[in-house]
Amino acid sequence: MFNWRLCLTALLLLAAPLRAQSEAALKEYFEGKTVTLKVAMPGTEAGVDVYPGTPRPLDYPRHADRLKDFGTSIRSGEEAMVTKVKVKSKHIEFQLDGGGYGTMGDETSTSVPVSSALKTKREQNLEGEIDRESDPAKKRELKEELDDLRSEREREDARNQAAVAEAGEHRSQNIRQRRLEGGSRFNVRYRERLPDTVLTPDGLKSALAEYVVFGSANPRSGLAAGPAAPLAPASTPAAASGLPRKGMLIREADGLLGAPKNVEERPEGRLKVVTRTYTTQEGQIIAEFVEGVLFRYSATSN
Repeated sequence: MFNWRLCLTALLLLAAPLRAQSEAALKEYFEGKTVTLKVAMPGTEAGVDVYPGTPRPLDYPRHADRLKDFGTSIRSGEEAMVTKVKVKSKHIEFQLDGGGYGTMGDETSTSVPVSSALKTKREQNLEGEIDRESDPAKKRELKEELDDLRSEREREDARNQAAVAEAGEHRSQNIRQRRLEGGSRFNVRYRERLPDTVLTPDGLKSALAEYVVFGSANPRSGLAAGPAAPLAPASTPAAASGLPRKGMLIREADGLLGAPKNVEERPEGRLKVVTRTYTTQEGQIIAEFVEGVLFRYSATSN
């Protein structure tokens, strides 16, 4: 009788060393090398999720949310070092410049604990004395003293709350800055197990080719440059300054194409879509941004 449990266990035992060998090969090939990003990278260990071979390999609205929530640690067109490649059961972590802020040991909480000022011993005694006092004049005098003590305690609480708010803001600023300096990562994900094709340097390059230029894009860096991005024909709009790329931020598009001649906004579900129309010497470019990130554009010639 065929024992499928035994067969499955054997396959898993075989797969573990194969993954380890593949991870070692990917580490040796990629770690320490420089790549150039084609998309902006969020300052978080969540990074950018890529699902190769699917109709929508990158969920741009989710990508935009992470950029909005965590800021941009590596901008489109900037170089980054591959600091770690880690093979998991269903995805590969391709970590850049540290892998993104928020991993174990990174401070992510912006809250600063504070406790209310406690009643003084005198307040507690006065409350008891007021209950026992029968003379109206004396009772009024005790109440006035108690009110003064309570007011002072409330002022102390207010001072403490203000100090805590200031400390929390300083902590938030520190975390925001550290997020911008902590790198990011790609998570190359698959619905089932990792295919053998992605467990090779060429396979992983292919999975990330739309988002990464492998090798330095700067010839002065002394590192070998990866394949050059395809150039647009001279007659293509914005060829002189370059076409926009998916994942660009609004300010990057404006820097490339100039100020837009028209800006429109429309809601799509819970998202805000901004359409910006640019006029160049060669023609017109209509770019659509979701939460400030370019996800689609069209170009027409004059």
